[in-house]
Amino acid sequence: MEIRTIERLIRSLGIGATYRGYRYLCYGISLCLTDEEYLLSISKLLYPMIAKEFNTTLSSVERDIRTVVQVCWDRGNKALLQDIALHPLYNKPTAGEFLDIIVAYIQHTSDTSSAI
Repeated sequence: MEIRTIERLIRSLGIGATYRGYRYLCYGISLCLTDEEYLLSISKLLYPMIAKEFNTTLSSVERDIRTVVQVCWDRGNKALLQDIALHPLYNKPTAGEFLDIIVAYIQHTSDTSSAI
């Protein structure tokens, strides 16, 4: 999956590149798209890989991704998030749920476009 597609989706959710978590989220999504095992072990696999790539701490990655999820929920395009989740979101999703929603949506849209 092209990183520009991921960035376009993240920006359309109301998360700007001014947040450190934006870069972490984009990279994390690309990792999850290559290997879904990352979604099953976010704290033990995904966050450490992101931290290593960006030369930062695990806690910084976790905090900054939580921040961008909060930004999307509070000030972002919550309607788009609801649409791509395919189920009602009554509460702010956790970072893991947020990643799962986005990864599933991108996989679905790429499967649909390749079938055409």
